Amino acid sequence: MKIRVLIVDDSILYRKIIQDILAELPDVEVVGSVSNGQMALSRIRLLNPDLLTLDVEMPVMDGIQTLEALQKQKLDLGCIMVSSKTQRGSEATIKALELGAFDFIEKPDEKTTEANITLLKQSLDSVIKAFSQRQRIRQNLYGRAPVRPVSRSPALPPQPVRDLPQPTLAVKRAVKSNAVAIGISTGGPNALMQLLPGFPGDINIPIFLVQHMPPVFSASLARSLDKKCALHVKEAEDGEAVQPNTVYVAMGGKQMKITSGTGLQKIIRITDDDPENNCKPSVDYLLRSVAREYGSKSTCVIMTGMGADGKLGISVTRASGAFTIAQNEETCVVYGMPKAIVDAGLADVVAPLHRIADEVLKTIR
Repeated sequence: MKIRVLIVDDSILYRKIIQDILAELPDVEVVGSVSNGQMALSRIRLLNPDLLTLDVEMPVMDGIQTLEALQKQKLDLGCIMVSSKTQRGSEATIKALELGAFDFIEKPDEKTTEANITLLKQSLDSVIKAFSQRQRIRQNLYGRAPVRPVSRSPALPPQPVRDLPQPTLAVKRAVKSNAVAIGISTGGPNALMQLLPGFPGDINIPIFLVQHMPPVFSASLARSLDKKCALHVKEAEDGEAVQPNTVYVAMGGKQMKITSGTGLQKIIRITDDDPENNCKPSVDYLLRSVAREYGSKSTCVIMTGMGADGKLGISVTRASGAFTIAQNEETCVVYGMPKAIVDAGLADVVAPLHRIADEVLKTIR
């Protein structure tokens, strides 16, 4: 079945552009377009969309209020946020992702309309492919499509849910890790809001985090996480000395690596090196430096996300003796990055989201 999309944006121009782009994508059907969240809520039960493209800032009812209303009404819909490249827009987008939005795209600000449309098309195509993958996985796991607000066909009797594979969990390591590296992408902010508060404030090691995210948004993510965690969470800065009990978030649009300083001190370097796996920041880029600086005394975690960024890096960290944890399929928004690790036989542990913090703690204590 085609992905049914409802466009929600207060700009007539953006509604038209997004509709024209989606009309060119295979397996997508635009079922309507409205100018604010309130109108979207009034149309959802009639149009029965699978997915909303949801502007962050709108009059009457904005994107955040719309997501909150969807949760209150228990409507099982995917939402792609369409955000401006501003601090206000980025902070609202991070809030939306915490509330369960599937992903977001930026409103481009190139010099020509053609360039803006090209970037929007690339972004929408990529995110909708990931959403379609998520829908297929959910259907395969549970034997049926996800619950929808209204069925377009007569109700079917409940279908049995097949037995799900049990996660593999770890025992304590003989070698204790002195650092943790986390790679994550689609579905990341919401997953991190569940993972990082699970760590106490006195783990006495640093955590290095690559979340695929553009500039401005990574700083907003760090600030939001810092409010919810016992650990200090900050956007990493070039040249700063690594401190324990701190989560360093890679800067959007840059690469992050770890280098040696004076004595045993480690230093963070933020570079403008080329993207890897079309990602900047890249998990692979970070992990190579983690392998070099921490060797077997590191724990690497690969979580929900599209693509295979992290696979090559994990092969390097594993060769140096590092320990690897992968998020399991059932709790991923998109089972791409962890799947690449698991399928390659590079995961020591495969665990659901709610168990990952405990599994990490086993390797550092």
